[in-house]
Amino acid sequence: MSSLLKKLDSEHFIPLRNRVVMSAMSRGFATPDHHATDDMRAYYARRAKGGAGLILTEGTLIHKSGDGWNNAPYIASDAHAESWKPVVDAVHEAGGAIACQLWHCGRISHSDYTGDAPVSSTNQAAAGINRQNGKPYGEPRALDASEMPTIYGYYADAAKRAIGAGFDAIELHIGHGYLADQFLDSRVNDRTDEYGGSVENRCRFALELVAEILKHVPANRILARISPSRFMGGIYEWPDLDEMLDYFIPQLWKLGLRAIDVSCANSDYFETSGKIIRKIRPNWPGVIMGGASLTQEQAEAEIDAGYLDLVTWGRLFMANPDLANKIAKGEPWTPYEDAMREVLA
Repeated sequence: MSSLLKKLDSEHFIPLRNRVVMSAMSRGFATPDHHATDDMRAYYARRAKGGAGLILTEGTLIHKSGDGWNNAPYIASDAHAESWKPVVDAVHEAGGAIACQLWHCGRISHSDYTGDAPVSSTNQAAAGINRQNGKPYGEPRALDASEMPTIYGYYADAAKRAIGAGFDAIELHIGHGYLADQFLDSRVNDRTDEYGGSVENRCRFALELVAEILKHVPANRILARISPSRFMGGIYEWPDLDEMLDYFIPQLWKLGLRAIDVSCANSDYFETSGKIIRKIRPNWPGVIMGGASLTQEQAEAEIDAGYLDLVTWGRLFMANPDLANKIAKGEPWTPYEDAMREVLA
């Protein structure tokens, strides 16, 4: 049997029927009021019926201040959470598990979405054009230290709503240049207070956030997504990579977090996440998730070598809703095409 098809039975995370994970992918098919829809229910149910062990939802916004994407779903109110229940139920009926990815875009946004200025670690706008509205990214407002508990509260409230709606787990998105990563990344974080400067200070926001969530959700139902190395027109890494990893990863473990998703977005795994995982595995006896670009044979080798416990695929799940079943049957995988992003199928 392929190691991808073996059950996950770990004290550190929820039990799963196999190691095949559908990665979080922003799709933008929620209602104008940011509720989950019946089309979204059918979309996620297809992947569960296709054998996925775990499904990570698209980025789900915890508060309007974190919005930055057209028609993204929210979990910022009880009504939002209620709209997710049919999705969760459909995944469970098909034998799968589903985690809600909690998202705050920070400065990767615009007042078109947030109303007021976006918030961040900094008051410097991100470079480039926001593909969601065709405008330069908005000039953010640097959060005051006194505001951090409010932000953590948004995440905590969203996490409690997600668990209440039946999600098996939640994933804290603290990578990909979004809010928490804007504190971690010294290229972005230009603060001079206790949330900026040293490695310890730049990790403070993310660590305090994780500590707060652990008060409300059992540790084995929490994932944290990090992206110390990813592709952004070239390989993009935290400048003080080893020093950051040597401090941040053991601190996450000390807090009680037990599962991490090392994401590289649309990058070559071995040039990005795979390299990071080889650095952190000695300091992380818990669950590690990663993948994205791997073939079946490469994924099996990473599991067998003890680097990965769970393997993620994103775009290939758009092309192959039945990816896990194809692995079980030894069937070829349908290649991904960009046109697949335009429909929710």
